[in-house]
Amino acid sequence: MRIGILTIGNELTSGKTQDTNTNFIARQLYRLGWQITAMLSVGDNDDAIKSGLEYLRGLADGLIVTGGLGPTVDDITTAAIARAFGRRLVMDEAVLQHVKDRMTGRGLKWTENNAKQALFPEHAETIENRVGTAWGFALEQNGKIIAVMPGVPSEAEKMLVEGVIPLFRRKFSEDDVQVVTRIIKLSGVSESSIDQELATVPFAKLGVTVGFYPRFPELEVVLTARHRDRDKAQEAITQAEGEVVKRLFANIFAYDQDSLEGVVAALLGRKKLTLALAESCTGGLLADRLTNVPGSSVFFERGIVTYSNASKEELLLVPPAVIRQHGAVSQETAVLMAEGVRKTACTDLGLAVTGIAGPDGGTEAKPVGTVFIALADGKNTLCRQFAFRWDRRRIKVNASQWALLMLKNYLTEC
Repeated sequence: MRIGILTIGNELTSGKTQDTNTNFIARQLYRLGWQITAMLSVGDNDDAIKSGLEYLRGLADGLIVTGGLGPTVDDITTAAIARAFGRRLVMDEAVLQHVKDRMTGRGLKWTENNAKQALFPEHAETIENRVGTAWGFALEQNGKIIAVMPGVPSEAEKMLVEGVIPLFRRKFSEDDVQVVTRIIKLSGVSESSIDQELATVPFAKLGVTVGFYPRFPELEVVLTARHRDRDKAQEAITQAEGEVVKRLFANIFAYDQDSLEGVVAALLGRKKLTLALAESCTGGLLADRLTNVPGSSVFFERGIVTYSNASKEELLLVPPAVIRQHGAVSQETAVLMAEGVRKTACTDLGLAVTGIAGPDGGTEAKPVGTVFIALADGKNTLCRQFAFRWDRRRIKVNASQWALLMLKNYLTEC
């Protein structure tokens, strides 16, 4: 199935807001084996919306549209689409009541312009919004289907998975072709290196297509197989995956929907180990990632952001002499931070990160991007030095990534 994506909003065309919806939608649909033929963004303008729809309909079997479904005067998407297809707008009383209940339940004042969110093109099928107030809708025209969702990413992402994808599957039956995908997630290796390592794999002969999708600081290798017999498609994927794993095993940390922090959390839970964190340059980012995993309270005891030298001395018991002699960013300090947080928290493991995120603070001996990560288990303490050549934010993200990778590798081997 060929899909076109249209995102609507002046905030997108002005550059004020980054369009993350297109990226998410394309990624989800590609995993299903559907082809994205074109992506387009237009402003909140009737003619622009109509032209965008006409262009994409000429290229695709189905369209996914986001943005402009709210109650304000600049939210014109529903009306513009209705005019483009010659349909009148009708009020859905059930949706109207839902919007009222949702707003009053959140303690928000009802105003009449909110009723706009319950207007839909005639004969459209509504798509429930479980997160916000603006429901989506779908309509068919000349054998093609258009699904429309709000532009708020958290709402669009949930509605895509729960409403739009099942709708498209129902409307465009592909019973004669079975699609199987496998997502292999890697870190610590470049896209060009992966391409070179996999150059000798006979993907075409196996009946598998391969795609590379960088998502800093990770990279996804997506394998897709299509066959009338699902077992045959799965067999092809299994063979291709084996070839990828054989060549890139050291850099693989997860598959499909699993995340690195999710894998680490599962390992900690399985081994019944507890963890405490001491973060300096990452500023709590590592703790944030781990506590995003449901049930993290089982293994996560505490996280301490010891940004200053004084906090390292007071909270982690790092001797001032060590910091004076070796510096706050050093192997010696990182080791004592990991050991200190493990002891004070009485946990099985202590993980510490200290570094120079920049843009200032670097020296010739320790340039910006120098990071030390230490892991203590009460018997031994592992410490690694890294040199990240990125901007401040990416240095922090990469440091948290490598800290989790160190922890994963330790848990896998212990």
